[in-house]
Amino acid sequence: MAMATRVRFAPSPTGRIHIGNTRTAVLNWLFARKTGGEFLLRLDDTDTARSTEAFARGIVEDLEWLGLRPDFMFRQSDRLDRYDAATERLKAAGRLYACYETPDELDRKRKRQLARGLPPVYDRSALKLTPEEKARFEAEGRRPHWRFLLEQRRVAWNDHIRGPQSFDFDSLSDPVLIRNDGSYLYTLPSVVDDIDEKITHVIRGEDHVTNTAVQIQLFEALGATAPDFAHHSLLLGADGQGLSKRTGALSIESLRESGIEPLAVVTLAATLGTSETVHLPENVAELIAHFDLARLSRAPVRFDEAELRALSARLIHSLPYTAVAERLTALGVGGGEPFWLAVRGNLERVAEAAVWWHVVNDPVEAEADDPAFLAQARTLLPDEPWGAETWRDWTNRLKEATGRKGKALFMPLRKALTGLDHGPEMSGLLPLIGRERVIERLRS
Repeated sequence: MAMATRVRFAPSPTGRIHIGNTRTAVLNWLFARKTGGEFLLRLDDTDTARSTEAFARGIVEDLEWLGLRPDFMFRQSDRLDRYDAATERLKAAGRLYACYETPDELDRKRKRQLARGLPPVYDRSALKLTPEEKARFEAEGRRPHWRFLLEQRRVAWNDHIRGPQSFDFDSLSDPVLIRNDGSYLYTLPSVVDDIDEKITHVIRGEDHVTNTAVQIQLFEALGATAPDFAHHSLLLGADGQGLSKRTGALSIESLRESGIEPLAVVTLAATLGTSETVHLPENVAELIAHFDLARLSRAPVRFDEAELRALSARLIHSLPYTAVAERLTALGVGGGEPFWLAVRGNLERVAEAAVWWHVVNDPVEAEADDPAFLAQARTLLPDEPWGAETWRDWTNRLKEATGRKGKALFMPLRKALTGLDHGPEMSGLLPLIGRERVIERLRS
């Protein structure tokens, strides 16, 4: 029986997630939902100097807003005993060895190798240390960092996005897994977690390809089979540079606060890097149904914030009232479905509906524009009840009585009734303003 699909999104709570790592979350979430599997959130918080609880809460909040709810969540800081146990197994197997070089000594080694035309690969001199030499270093106050002993062989895997991959370790140093202060770097905890949580597929950025080659050896050293891998291309900003969460660039928090719709973010993140034209799905289920990792390109992808904002606006223009009712109420906007349908086509953000609610209900400021015409318009104003045809009936009466048409007919009325020379269709606004307020504004 095939193992159920399990994937994970593993951000470090050292900042808010941005559109770049959100794309990784979206791809993992869609893959889990498409395959009927589970989506796990793992907070890589072993960097105690930079990880904060506020950032951890922020990541959970951002994923919730996007609709990417994890089936399970855990923190690496709660699992140090598991990493310690794996460390002892690797030491016993001779795959983890202590090194006592200082950063300055390692830097001098690298410079000497480069000067001789050699790759700056660690020379494994620590493997030759005698117990007496190690004791002398310890007596000097040195604490070891620990390196994983790589086997000099080719590692290969079939990547779900990049295709067949292979890696030769001749030009790679044995990676440090544990710092000299005893804290873990990314590599070992990630592998232990993937083993314990039965992760079947690791979907992440192509900047992890070398990590994958190392981690495959580490999986095997711990007696486990590595999961499948898929490495997607990285997103570039509009300036062609990479995205950084530590600069706050395009953070999900900032996009949310600026009024971007979450489905627009998820849709664009899922579509970027494919040959498909970005189009608005009716719902997330449609995104899931069309999702396929094989459609993702290996080429770098440029993210354009203007494209996201345009997509979000198009989404708002099609949102039914039921999708925004709670938000409109929170904004103090009434009018129900008729008001929403009247104004949504002119909004870039749902919050802008409040502007038109004030236009409908509150006194407007407008310069006097052809008062004689406006006086005549009052006399030809239809009686209530008003509906979608009232504006056309009224302006047809005025057209017949005055001979006006086009802008000369419509603009003085729009300015008098809304105080603006642009906005939603007046056929939708007029019944909302109501006859009493229309008469008052025409007189003003």
